[in-house]
Amino acid sequence: THSLEVSVVGRSIGRLVGKKIIEKYAYLQEIHGYQPNDFGAIVAAASLAHDIGNPPFGHSGEKAIGEYFSIGKGQKYKDQLTEKQWQDLIDFEGNANGFSVLTTSRPGVAGSLRLTYATLGAFMKYPKESLPKKPTKNIADKKYGFFQTDKTFFQEVASELGMIANKTGSDIGYERHPLAYLVEAADDICYTIIDFEDGMNLGLVSEDFALEYLIKLVKESIDTTKYNALTTKEDRISYLRALAIGSLINDAVQVFVENENAILEGKFPYALTDKSKYKAQMDDIIKLSVKNIYQSREVIEKEISGYQIINNLLDKFITAYNNKHEGKQTNFDALLLKILPEKYHLEKESLYERLLHICQFVSMLTDGNALLY
Repeated sequence: THSLEVSVVGRSIGRLVGKKIIEKYAYLQEIHGYQPNDFGAIVAAASLAHDIGNPPFGHSGEKAIGEYFSIGKGQKYKDQLTEKQWQDLIDFEGNANGFSVLTTSRPGVAGSLRLTYATLGAFMKYPKESLPKKPTKNIADKKYGFFQTDKTFFQEVASELGMIANKTGSDIGYERHPLAYLVEAADDICYTIIDFEDGMNLGLVSEDFALEYLIKLVKESIDTTKYNALTTKEDRISYLRALAIGSLINDAVQVFVENENAILEGKFPYALTDKSKYKAQMDDIIKLSVKNIYQSREVIEKEISGYQIINNLLDKFITAYNNKHEGKQTNFDALLLKILPEKYHLEKESLYERLLHICQFVSMLTDGNALLY
């Protein structure tokens, strides 16, 4: 549901930016035939895919996978991997995993989803490898965007799109593709507003906070007569949410257009929402949401269970998968691998690829399926 919401918002932002760009550079439409909706379609597609690599149990699932290797039973593999391979595992990243899901070939499925380079560029919020970790305060360096197994194709995409390299020597990293800023803005807007609305509808946040926190976002567009005519809390909150998202979309478009040259030159090291005129209001909403929603007892209990489930799954399947490769398979290993989905029954020669392969299997489970395993 979240990805669909981000995609809808992303399409709106992309289309509005496309309209501004085409008005400024008429030849894009007159000579090349681009339409505003082309920008919207690219951003919408990348937005729809933006969470595809995230493990079960959200960001705590990423941490659980990483900690299995950094402080858990997976520590024993460290000396057999390169520094960057090890960093991929101890800092497992949903964005890098998403790029792998979207692009990695399987027998008979060349190129996976075969998305356009432009869509992949918009998807790549953090166009760098896992090391060096956070070398600058540039938003593009905040996390990483590809595993070592995918670096060759990642570089191909970056080269074809003319992305600007910002690393030297053996390190790989680039400034963002311009449309990646729009995908991130769509995600930030939905994360801020829609989660806040969900919290109010679930009773985790008082309706009184709706006016207090949202009024500054909607004061220029709210129709007080219409608002006062709404008789249910759900309708009132829904109305404020729609207006707030509209305000943030228009603001993100404005920030992008005002900073277009810097973005194209790779000299805009911020998220669009960092420069929003509504940043203070968004920060206040997120702070309240973290306290009342993301740190609620129900969420914490779910994350605790998630840690235990993910660690158990990784340990059992990695052991079975490695034992089979090494010719030491037990009967339990054989039984366990029988329930591994067919597409994961692939031979992986290197230890790094085997470890990452099982991490990716676990990462693609839903919360419910993880419990069933």
